[in-house]
Amino acid sequence: MSSSPRSIASLATGLPPWLKPQLGRASDMAEVQRIIKQRQIHTICEEGRCPNRGECYANRTATFLLMGPVCTRSCGFCQVDKGHAPMPLDPQEPEQVAESVALLGLRYVVLTSVARDDLPDGGAGGFTATMAAIRQRCPETAIEVLTPDFWGGQPDPAARQRSRVAAVVAARPACYNHNLETVERLQGPVRRGAKYGRSLDVLRWVKELDPTMPTKSGLMLGHGETEAEVLQALRDLRSVGCDRLTLGQYLQPSLDHLPVQHYWTPEDFERLGAIARAMGFAQVRSGPLVRSSYHAAETD
Repeated sequence: MSSSPRSIASLATGLPPWLKPQLGRASDMAEVQRIIKQRQIHTICEEGRCPNRGECYANRTATFLLMGPVCTRSCGFCQVDKGHAPMPLDPQEPEQVAESVALLGLRYVVLTSVARDDLPDGGAGGFTATMAAIRQRCPETAIEVLTPDFWGGQPDPAARQRSRVAAVVAARPACYNHNLETVERLQGPVRRGAKYGRSLDVLRWVKELDPTMPTKSGLMLGHGETEAEVLQALRDLRSVGCDRLTLGQYLQPSLDHLPVQHYWTPEDFERLGAIARAMGFAQVRSGPLVRSSYHAAETD
């Protein structure tokens, strides 16, 4: 376990001071929100209640959430809507996202999505179509993807999963991100419907398909994992060639979500980040408020 975790009981008066997010200017936030809402598209910044959205909006950046705001899975940590029928796909979404990218003047875009186990291709086509639309309008914009695991379909769901990953890799994102989210022991309660080995397979396949493509993954700490388990997860990621890493503190979105088991301190994150760099990760973002897309465009 972390050398200095803090329990919820010790924080009855509120979050520790290092978990206060930076606020962006209201005018900057309003402009980004206006652009995306007018086009009826979604961002994980809003749907996931990201603590950094004020800072990112002030810098005119956003991570687009494709294929609607309703997920077909029921992860215990995630704020994204779930538990009812997902929305039909909007055929105009790729072009609407591309238009928003152009209006915001983005040079680096992150595309993510809810899990769409209901779709024949698991949602892979939504990524490739949106990437094509962005490149048509903004050919100089780099695109990172943060995909679900694309599991599902009969017969041979593993083969289907690999073919979906391959379709996204063939579209040449600047970075392919897929998150482990937590350590192997806690996958069941935290990532309902996902599997630890299945996620490692996604990252391994990307490197097999294109060894030059950077891969990325992340963990949210605070679910009750030990430091030894975190380090094992980092070793497992390096074993499949994962290049980039994010480590952040899990924050309970509501009473309906999993409670925080402990708070890791900034010193804990600094130490884990140094260990990760020593393991060979080329890029590490490690801090209490770090999320998957935080400062994604930075290369060091």
